[in-house]
Amino acid sequence: MSSLTAWALEDPALERHFRGHRDAVTCANFSPNNKQLATGSADTNVMIWNLSPKARAFRFVGHKDAVTGVEFSPSGELLVSSSRDKTVRLWTPTIKGESVLFRAHTAAVRSVSFSQDGQQLVTASDDKSVKVWAVHRQRFLYSLNQHTNWVRCARFSPDGRLIASCGDDKTVQLWDTATRQRINIFTDYGGCQTAVEFNSSGTCIASSGTDNTLKIWDLRTNKLLQHYQVHSAMINAFSFHPSCNFIITASSDSTVKVLDLLEGRLIYTLHGHKGSVLTVSFSRVGSLFASGGSDAQVLMWRTNFDAFSYKEMLKRHSQRVNPEPPPHLADIYPAQLLSHFLCLQGGADLESRAGGGQAAREEDALGYSVASSPEQSSGLPLTISSTLEHIVRQLDILTQAVSLLEERLTLTEDKLKECLDAQAHMVLQVQQAGEGPMESGSQDSSA
Repeated sequence: MSSLTAWALEDPALERHFRGHRDAVTCANFSPNNKQLATGSADTNVMIWNLSPKARAFRFVGHKDAVTGVEFSPSGELLVSSSRDKTVRLWTPTIKGESVLFRAHTAAVRSVSFSQDGQQLVTASDDKSVKVWAVHRQRFLYSLNQHTNWVRCARFSPDGRLIASCGDDKTVQLWDTATRQRINIFTDYGGCQTAVEFNSSGTCIASSGTDNTLKIWDLRTNKLLQHYQVHSAMINAFSFHPSCNFIITASSDSTVKVLDLLEGRLIYTLHGHKGSVLTVSFSRVGSLFASGGSDAQVLMWRTNFDAFSYKEMLKRHSQRVNPEPPPHLADIYPAQLLSHFLCLQGGADLESRAGGGQAAREEDALGYSVASSPEQSSGLPLTISSTLEHIVRQLDILTQAVSLLEERLTLTEDKLKECLDAQAHMVLQVQQAGEGPMESGSQDSSA
């Protein structure tokens, strides 16, 4: 492994698994206080798993068909669920499991989500509509109706001014909640769109699709920022890390993958589910994430890779100011120099199975991993910490580049000197060879 990967992040670890559902687990969401995990299943039940040791789980019964979405309110006092039975239920997440029923749509409800202030709900349905509801008055407010096929997902922006929706018409649509009008539409997709989400600042949206891709768009410029195609089957769900530095994806190829958005690359592939992974969700602080799949399992992972000590990062970086001697470049041809610098010939692909509770790392061309530096581990604001971390990574690259270029320059100078010496020697030999015949000719004429 190269010197750049010697300080790689700690792998995510499988911490717990929950068994209780009798059919595929389709959705998951952590409570704001990180003490509960809610999941929904094709078995029609909603489960609330209490994360404290030996605490019992709650099973909520009420839906008549598969549960398609669950989410805690921002306060944690309510839990909402959507179902293929065309309804939405608002639960009190206690042992009693009391609920209020919304007869929401005329077809299956695919998703449900709270606004950031907890005052409204947005639902997406196979009836091709997006609907908005008042939570406390428990009534319908308005409908958004420009999709031409099933709508699979709808989400509020963090400030509540926008709604993003996506569906089987292969579009992602953006709506103004004040005017209730569509203000933008993204159509550059090769398949049905399965999920859409805003980042925590509301400046970007990401969407996943049946074409195995995940795309991230900048809403300020309407430009595609990043495009990932790391799965071999459709992406069913994804989740932003609270820092916005990472995304986790769940796919029908039976894997969960972790993407580093700062570096624009895949860093982990997690194996643990037998069959399609249908849902994935970070906790509100990002220290945990959960996945659920067609095997009826719920797996909870300790994130780890987002908690690298910033002080330790700086210490290790200072130790790399004078790194190990760089590889000897005498055998590297000029055309290979750039690829050697970029690839470093050592991108590691470490894969392991969830049976051992380990994770797989997939290194890209740069061959090293990067950690975010959350406030709880560094004592710095996330924005400053992320900026400093980015500077550290750039210094790493520059240090390596300067080292390689200096070595290459020395090698080039030596080669040039050898060429000049050889050329001078050849000129001298030619001159001496030319003078020989001329001298003999002059002797013949004088004779």
